[in-house]
Amino acid sequence: MKVPFVDLKAQYQSIREEINSAIQNVLDSTSFILGKSVADFERAFAVMHNVKYCYGTSSGTDGNHLCLWAIGTQPGDEIIIPANTFIATVWGATLCGAKPVFIDCHLSGYNIDPSNLVKAITNKTKAIVAVHLYGQPADIEDINVQLSILNFESENTGVFKHKKTGQVIYLVEDCAQSHMAEYKGQRVGGLSYASSFSFYPGKNLGAYGEAGAVCTNDEFLADKFKIMRDHGSQQKYTHITYGHNYRMEGIQGAVLSVKLKYLNKWIEMRRKAAKLYYDMLSNIEQIVLPKEMEYARHVYHLYVIRVKSGREKRDSLLKYLSEKEISTGLHYPIPCHLQPCFSHLGYKKGDFLNSETLAEQGISLPMYPELKNEQIYYVCDMIKNFLS
Repeated sequence: MKVPFVDLKAQYQSIREEINSAIQNVLDSTSFILGKSVADFERAFAVMHNVKYCYGTSSGTDGNHLCLWAIGTQPGDEIIIPANTFIATVWGATLCGAKPVFIDCHLSGYNIDPSNLVKAITNKTKAIVAVHLYGQPADIEDINVQLSILNFESENTGVFKHKKTGQVIYLVEDCAQSHMAEYKGQRVGGLSYASSFSFYPGKNLGAYGEAGAVCTNDEFLADKFKIMRDHGSQQKYTHITYGHNYRMEGIQGAVLSVKLKYLNKWIEMRRKAAKLYYDMLSNIEQIVLPKEMEYARHVYHLYVIRVKSGREKRDSLLKYLSEKEISTGLHYPIPCHLQPCFSHLGYKKGDFLNSETLAEQGISLPMYPELKNEQIYYVCDMIKNFLS
């Protein structure tokens, strides 16, 4: 039995007529950049995530950059980022000329460990990027608690000012993998000063190409987002600030608007698949299953298990599953602090043990709404066969 890692064809076939019609409308209107389809999507997505403002961007990576750029990040600033994330999170900092400062993650929820913030924050810290990895929200409340220990008080959602020095630190969410995930009953995207989303095709809400979005509840920041994504311009050929071409394409807005109507249903299908994986694999001592934290509603963009005995056994299992025509993934085999491009920062193996453990033990199993029960049974049976 073949089990793909994702199956975008199956999803397209289920909504084929709606998608084709939406794309045809864009072709007929020739509104290929921004336009009505993007504006309609922005409004619907903002409502779904309970935020006041949403602006479509050309990718999630561009959204990461735009969030940090718009809050004034510049050379000399430091941006705190979990070591266990995709490198696109880090480009937001480096494209602003800022220094990424990595910290470790929890081994339970796989997200940023706020207890590490006390040692990481300096007088150069500009922002903390909370990545909601694999579809599970980071512990936002604990981040707030750790900042209060350092005498930062909240001036606004996601904005913290030091009581004595006046230093301001912004909280930014990277929601690339967590559309509609919830933290203590609140949707991600509005838990911070600024947030970014990715609509890469394989995401829970995926475009048919590159696309992303930025969100905020702050009117001043929203105006900056809108201007900076469009060459720093409010009026054509008049550029009032630095900007870039980070605009969403009309076809992507149309596709996302159609798919947005099905997102909640698809997430429930992912959650059911995750439960079946758990039921089938929970009695195997050699592996660790993902844990839904008590404060979270996980949306399972990825279902990442850990092979306790480490990289060699993990890689052998990967090879075995591939031979059985089961596609898997590695998220992420090299933590950010050990990436060659960041060697100048002076990090070394052993600095962030939890992130390194995940890199050596993690396997992402097939996960998508259309995944059939019999496919999950087959994947689980093959894992059991190998580990027995």
